[in-house]
Amino acid sequence: MSSNCSGNCSSCKENCSDRDLHLPQNQYSDIKKVIGVVSGKCGVGKSLVTSLLAASVSSKGKSTAVLDADITGPSIPKSFGVHGLAESNAMGLIPKETATLGIKIMSINLLLEKEESPVVWRGPVISGVLQQFWTDVAWGDVDYMFIDMPPGTGDVPLTVFQTMPLDGIVIVTTPQDLVHMIVKKAYNMAQQMNIPVLGIIENMSGFVCPDCGKTYEIFGKSKVDEIAKELNIPVLAKLPIRSNITALVDKGAVELAEVPEIEEAAEAILKL
Repeated sequence: MSSNCSGNCSSCKENCSDRDLHLPQNQYSDIKKVIGVVSGKCGVGKSLVTSLLAASVSSKGKSTAVLDADITGPSIPKSFGVHGLAESNAMGLIPKETATLGIKIMSINLLLEKEESPVVWRGPVISGVLQQFWTDVAWGDVDYMFIDMPPGTGDVPLTVFQTMPLDGIVIVTTPQDLVHMIVKKAYNMAQQMNIPVLGIIENMSGFVCPDCGKTYEIFGKSKVDEIAKELNIPVLAKLPIRSNITALVDKGAVELAEVPEIEEAAEAILKL
């Protein structure tokens, strides 16, 4: 891939599809499986799904890591209650570890003096930093790495798809009809890049009343089964809105969340 790649393959003569563009891991990393968590638009709860999947897989005895690829909107560290600057040594950058399950985390927020500082960078700079998260971070022994992607199909998802050895992606959606069109965009991008689509997780699939336990379809009736059938991919989970889960995320304790619906999705990933 040329250093000034625009992401427009239609007029490019580099023949990237005929070459292996995957970047080497840091020499002190041994990452077995890499799963991308993607969405075609923002606001569907992709980072929450990433966090829940990582926590579920980690609770099953697997060494787990999260690479926060949402450089301009990082939320993974706060969800896990991880703060402060990441350290470095002769091996490279050292990821932070979560307090409860020891999940390894790397995010741009762990490299900023102030967490609230905006990252006002153009696409090539962001892509370069993301690649360094792969090549310059000493991840150690990791069974499953989850990559929390930014929304859309732009520079960063393209960089991840081209340069990191993804074993598959999980597409996150919500019940609205508009989002289903966006699911197809994410699916088609993965198809073009020859990345397996493991399935769909529908987030905000109704609201569970904390008083009576009844589920209300506040975003409309789910149509995720229809789109999954159309694309011939499985529905891995339907996650309702629960106020207690939101409270745990706000406290930086997402590892403590008990979400039975996520277990089937985690099991599907463990079968890779």
